[in-house]
Amino acid sequence: MKFAKGFAVGFAPALIGLPFAFPSPAAAAAGKTFVYCSEGSPSTFNPQKGTDGPTFNASSRTIYNRLVDFEKGGTKILPSLAESWAVSKDGKSYTFQLRRDVDFHTTASFAPKRKFNADDVVFTFERMLKPGHPYHNVNGATYEYFKSMGMDKLILDVKKVDPYAVRFVLSKPESPFLANMAMDFASILSAEYATLLTKNNRPEKIDMEPVGTGPFVFKRYEKDNQIRYVAHPSYFGGKQAIDNLVFSITPDANVRYQKLKRGECHLIAEPPATDLKAMRADGGLQVLEQEGLNVGYLAMNVQKKPFGDVKVRKAVNFALNRKSYLDAIYHGNASLAKNPIPPTMWSYNEAVPDYEYNPEKAKQLLKEAGLADGFKAKLWAMPISRPYNPNGKKMAEMMQADLKKVGIEVEIVTYDWPTYLDKARRGEHEMLLMGWTGDNGDPDNFMNVLLGCGAVDGGSNYSRWCQKRYNGLIDDARVTSDMKKRSEMYGKAQAIFKDEAPWVTLAHAKVFRAMRKEVSGYKMSPFGTDSFVGVDLRK
Repeated sequence: MKFAKGFAVGFAPALIGLPFAFPSPAAAAAGKTFVYCSEGSPSTFNPQKGTDGPTFNASSRTIYNRLVDFEKGGTKILPSLAESWAVSKDGKSYTFQLRRDVDFHTTASFAPKRKFNADDVVFTFERMLKPGHPYHNVNGATYEYFKSMGMDKLILDVKKVDPYAVRFVLSKPESPFLANMAMDFASILSAEYATLLTKNNRPEKIDMEPVGTGPFVFKRYEKDNQIRYVAHPSYFGGKQAIDNLVFSITPDANVRYQKLKRGECHLIAEPPATDLKAMRADGGLQVLEQEGLNVGYLAMNVQKKPFGDVKVRKAVNFALNRKSYLDAIYHGNASLAKNPIPPTMWSYNEAVPDYEYNPEKAKQLLKEAGLADGFKAKLWAMPISRPYNPNGKKMAEMMQADLKKVGIEVEIVTYDWPTYLDKARRGEHEMLLMGWTGDNGDPDNFMNVLLGCGAVDGGSNYSRWCQKRYNGLIDDARVTSDMKKRSEMYGKAQAIFKDEAPWVTLAHAKVFRAMRKEVSGYKMSPFGTDSFVGVDLRK
């Protein structure tokens, strides 16, 4: 069974027909309810298996914790489930000392009999690492981040030193390892819960009815409509001021804005750019913004003809009037992208030449590739708004018109978001609109996860492009601790990427959030996710 199908079936029977409604006055008196209007449905409730913002917001940001975490609103690494850590002199061993006061969630189907310990860390990582692990193939052996980042080859062993100490043994030094451990995929699951599910012959529930240690306890999910949580009463970081957290899934940005104005949502993701001025003028609302650690792009699948030919890929780059997209889709809230990493990130290569809009050059390259009469292809358009692409449908239509001028006839295709991601990671597309928001502030998180050879099989390299010189540079950069040398390597890799043109780089977008004036304690994340730790509602 495909994971996406199992996920939907696992929830639907019990939840169909649950209407969304705000709490009654009596219910509201029992506690504070915070409503977040999200832009899409999660693809899973296990962040080990996710790659997208809606999934991480609904799982790793609410239900789970990691050994280490990033400071709120920043990139500094802080202790979380691990109180401290030590690194061996050769950089190939990390030992984490664990907290002793951490409770897992109690749910309708699970009551923990012990606190978090080393067994949970070993279970979590061995599930991803070992093909023979009893949970490795549950709901499909899809661990895209883990594999795309080469963690399956980097981690040789995860050892329980004692009940509250765990050692990771690596095959080589890895400069971004600690930052990677703060990423969503490294969220810690309950080994005790897994044992119970196995005993009850329901192992698939581990990804659908989640149990974590995080600030909020999962209650129920109505597919494509809403998710409900309650505050974890014994959260080691302190019980949250919000008693009830509701995700109101609202893909249409304009509908999200209307809900915000009516007070039906307290915070909305990806507010429509055309309404930002009106939001700022509204005395009941507040708008936050920051430079985004992101990139929007068009990936061309080099394993599908004719995109294996670099001349064709360059022709597509020359054919697209990218600057017109900035005005029509981003409304000036983005800058033109030329590299796969944003200009705010260290190692950005300013000297890389970009492709200008030149339809005649595009036609010439197609002629040299033996395609003087053009060709037909399918262009996949994103079904939800993301910071790096607020309107995938409109962008696809503009691209369709530009490509037609040089003889390329494209048919626009789309799917619901979980299906879109699933099919894309399988490489079913020819041309695909996609984007990325960084997870840890390291160039490796873009250049390896999105374009490395290991990421082809891992599923996050949507161009399915594997280039030996490029890959050698980013591999060498990962094992080098000298920042200057790493920066030089990434700079050279960016030049190779641009010359090989597996993508059309589109935009680096500013990121916005809009919320009611009564919301306090919320901070935007540089990684584009939303956390409700420390958030409150003023009276």
